Amino acid sequence: MVEYRIDRRNGVATYLQIVQQTKHALRLGLLKPGDQLPTARAVVEATAINPNTVLKAYRELEREGLVEARRGMGTFVTRSLGAAQPAGSPLRDELKEWGKRAKESGMDRDDVAALLTSVLDEVFDGGTPAGTAQHIGEQG
Repeated sequence: MVEYRIDRRNGVATYLQIVQQTKHALRLGLLKPGDQLPTARAVVEATAINPNTVLKAYRELEREGLVEARRGMGTFVTRSLGAAQPAGSPLRDELKEWGKRAKESGMDRDDVAALLTSVLDEVFDGGTPAGTAQHIGEQG
């Protein structure tokens, strides 16, 4: 079962945090088709957020075809996402070791996230890293 953690300081809408965390769990294989999401009541009790916020997140996930609400039964996963590497896989282990080295070198979570996003932008988008684009008129 997934446990939602809400960060009220990060600027991301609460319902989107639930959507994002659910998608992460789907990508990592923590949630699989047929699994039941926590009830809205359980999420409200664990996070102290408005029930309508949870329902909005679940409706968004349903709109995307990831879950299905079954009247009187709950909300269930209908499909998984991606091919994320399970625990113990070589790629995951390498990334974990890299994360440990980054932390030991003095980087904090935000530093690591920015670096990782920059590298992902280069690898997957074939462009310049985020935040490094040249300004118009700037010589390169």
